[in-house]
Amino acid sequence: MKVAVIGGGSSYTPELINGFLDRMESFPVTDLWLMDLSQERLDIVGRFAQRMVQAAGAPFQVHLTTNQREAVEGAQYVSTQLRVGGMHARREDEYLGRRHGLIGQETTGVGGMAKALRTIPVILSIARDMEALAPGALLVNFTNPAGLVTEALARYAPAVPSVGVCNVPITTKMHLIEALQMEGEPIAPERTQLNTLGLNHLSWHRGFTIDGEEVWPRVMELTLNHLRHNPDPDEDDWDPDTIEALQMLPNYYLHYFYYTDKKLAEQAAWPPSRAEQVMEIEADLLRQYAEPDRSQPPEDLMKRGGAYYSTVATQLLNAHYNDLGETHVVNVPHRGAVPGYPEDWVLEMPCTVSRQGIQPIPTEPLPLACFGLLAQIKSYEILTVEAAVHGDEDAAYQALLTHPLGPSADQVQTVLDDLLETNRAYLPQFARHSGKS
Repeated sequence: MKVAVIGGGSSYTPELINGFLDRMESFPVTDLWLMDLSQERLDIVGRFAQRMVQAAGAPFQVHLTTNQREAVEGAQYVSTQLRVGGMHARREDEYLGRRHGLIGQETTGVGGMAKALRTIPVILSIARDMEALAPGALLVNFTNPAGLVTEALARYAPAVPSVGVCNVPITTKMHLIEALQMEGEPIAPERTQLNTLGLNHLSWHRGFTIDGEEVWPRVMELTLNHLRHNPDPDEDDWDPDTIEALQMLPNYYLHYFYYTDKKLAEQAAWPPSRAEQVMEIEADLLRQYAEPDRSQPPEDLMKRGGAYYSTVATQLLNAHYNDLGETHVVNVPHRGAVPGYPEDWVLEMPCTVSRQGIQPIPTEPLPLACFGLLAQIKSYEILTVEAAVHGDEDAAYQALLTHPLGPSADQVQTVLDDLLETNRAYLPQFARHSGKS
């Protein structure tokens, strides 16, 4: 079985390799193709991956290529974890926001929009290659903004089975298990299920079961007790009144919406921004990956973020390949599973994963306190997809106007001009842009 990883030069790749090594018996990959446009990173990360596999005595080969079509051809699964423009572009996204007094972040606001505009055409080119060279293969997208990218795939590559994945749901699940275990016996993750609904990086967790028994009231009790009596001064904790009012746990990224002023104050202290921090971490990781005697990932990989990344990826692939019918929280068009929502909306929600595909599990819609924000961001996402696919400046303008973390109406064109100029090298679909202001 052939598996392709587009963006194989990522610093995350060794963790993914570990995931495949852990599941060799149930997920019999024979050829793992790592594709990246950067020959330098491919040489370092790819050769380290080969040493990892060789040291483990694994029965599969790791192939390296800079040719996307070669990587995709004949694959049964294609995983995308690419970053158009590299970490430098992420830094530009962050400072683009800060220049205009806005949130500067890689997955939301003006920075998230810039990343989506760069990324969507590339992801769609991968989907076209899959349709031609690997018909029926499943595309598993990790590339941020994951939900927005999956929205583009659903609308403009419907013939290619695809799913968007993120490590936030499983990280939340593991944190809840840890909190509940402090009260009693160990809890195996497979006994639990997190009930969550929303968009990627804009979701609300509202239920948690152990062996099918709902324990959410206890989760709320523990959470509120912690926030009121034992808050962690080194973490971005929620205001207890917010949690009590919602009776849900918001996705971490909702801090940018609920506590915008606090986040703006934090970024006023840059440098370093998160991208600048990651640049240093990655430089150190690549130095360690390049050590010829190294065959195990360094502990410093945990500093990169993305906890449980390999677990999310390989559990999903394993469930699909082995027709397990497991429940995973992923991003797909909900197809009527949430009453009252447009059926073509891509949502982050529990789905069953089997050879028959990825099927959303019917669930109740979010309360009004959440739906208004969800609908506003979904409108922004759809407009951004149109802008990315067609090079449509009017759609891009409307997307910025719609986003609650975007600029005021009289500054939209100024911010858009800056975004397009800063990213000119990566946005050929906007080649005619010369600025309207």
